[in-house]
Amino acid sequence: MDFSNPIFIWAVIGVVLMLAEIIIPGGIVILLGGASLVVASALAVGLVEGIVQALTLWFITSIVLLLSFRRVTQKLVGGDAHVDDTDEELAIFNQIALVKEAIGPAQKQGRVEFQGTEWSALGDGTEIAAGTQVKIICRENIALVVEPYKGS
Repeated sequence: MDFSNPIFIWAVIGVVLMLAEIIIPGGIVILLGGASLVVASALAVGLVEGIVQALTLWFITSIVLLLSFRRVTQKLVGGDAHVDDTDEELAIFNQIALVKEAIGPAQKQGRVEFQGTEWSALGDGTEIAAGTQVKIICRENIALVVEPYKGS
């Protein structure tokens, strides 16, 4: 078998890319492999001659396959697709934290524990004792701005 045969090379590239989909899921690599097999077939039939035409056909076929079948392959193959909350400021608003180190009076920073992590905290100007529950108003740089929690 002649390993320098372009038909063989394109076919091997196509099979390798399609098998790579097992390792790299997402539905893209399998379509690129399919485009390589189309090029190998076109070379075998004689529709394409030379590397420039082969690469042009591969690029065009890849784009057409990706635009046409991306959603189908992604549903079949799966992949990691989830949407997280991207607005951290909004996510911490009105949450409850526990004062670890007294905050205030005035602009004296203290420490609060929020979601298992200690944060620097600024108060509303009054003194907030350690052990008190506070409500987070916003975040200013790396410090949380809090006020005493008046909940049930």
